[in-house]
Amino acid sequence: MPKKHYLLYGSERYALAILRPIQEAIRARGDEAAWFFDGPGAEDLLAGERLLSVREVRAWKPIAVITSSNAVPHFFPGVKVETFHGFDAGKPRHIYIRGFFDLYCTTGPRDTKAFGEVAAKLGHFAVMETGWPKLDPFMKEIAGPLPPVRQPPVILYHSTFSPSWSAAETLYDEVKRLSRDGRWRWIITFHPKMNPETIARYKALQNEYLSFAENDNILELFPQVDLMCSDTSSALNEFLLTGKPVVTFKNRRPGPQLIDIDEPAQFEPAIEQALARRPERMQAIRDYADAIHPYRDGRSSERVLDAVDAFIAAGARNPRRKPLNLWRKLKLRRRIGYWGPA
Repeated sequence: MPKKHYLLYGSERYALAILRPIQEAIRARGDEAAWFFDGPGAEDLLAGERLLSVREVRAWKPIAVITSSNAVPHFFPGVKVETFHGFDAGKPRHIYIRGFFDLYCTTGPRDTKAFGEVAAKLGHFAVMETGWPKLDPFMKEIAGPLPPVRQPPVILYHSTFSPSWSAAETLYDEVKRLSRDGRWRWIITFHPKMNPETIARYKALQNEYLSFAENDNILELFPQVDLMCSDTSSALNEFLLTGKPVVTFKNRRPGPQLIDIDEPAQFEPAIEQALARRPERMQAIRDYADAIHPYRDGRSSERVLDAVDAFIAAGARNPRRKPLNLWRKLKLRRRIGYWGPA
């Protein structure tokens, strides 16, 4: 039986962490995966990971193109599959329907409901709930009971890059003050698009109690810390899956799963409250985690491949055709530099 070909498509470096578990699942099935990047990331491929050009992709004829981006080249062969690049963090838009995809693989019941309602109206894409592939290695790592708070506790501070949502500048003085006395230890990490000046300010704070991490995959930091402080970053939803508390500043969608504040003076008391791990808060975190990503088996990548197989077996068609999308397709062609046939 011939091997199936799958293309993993990235436009940002973070696609590697999201799509590599799918690559592992493809290889475990005896099939083949290759990569295409139209942005940063290709330079970080490892030995044995195959990078293709546009013409090589077309000749290779993948049965599916799987991506975490909001768009995908329409002129690539195969079913176009979206796996998302983060959870809904309460920003103005999470449901991007750009007319490029045949299949959306959702992370949990909350997104399945939201995307399913849109799919029922538009009819040009399908929705299947699979869980998020990026979390597969992570779920295996955090299996088991929640570990106790370290002594001294370790805090992860992370912020999104958008000035209207980021609290990095607002909380800078508090982080500086609280990272000086040794009561808590701090790890700082920012979105890759964060203002370089803000990054430089926080890097300058490094001392024996505060370090700045530049990991491409923020999940690598989660087992090292006891709580997260953030704002309206989708990464806080990933962190809540650990069962540990999160302190947020002016979060766009606060709820019982978060300790949300709106003044810098509330930052220190909120951290103390988070470290206390009150039972009602911990239960709210578990309930929220089940709504956004109930899968704890580390097999979401396999479910994505199963979803692709099921879609193809059903005819690889949706009730309606995708929109023409001429302007977006033109922009994508220009970015990639391909003007050949579709």
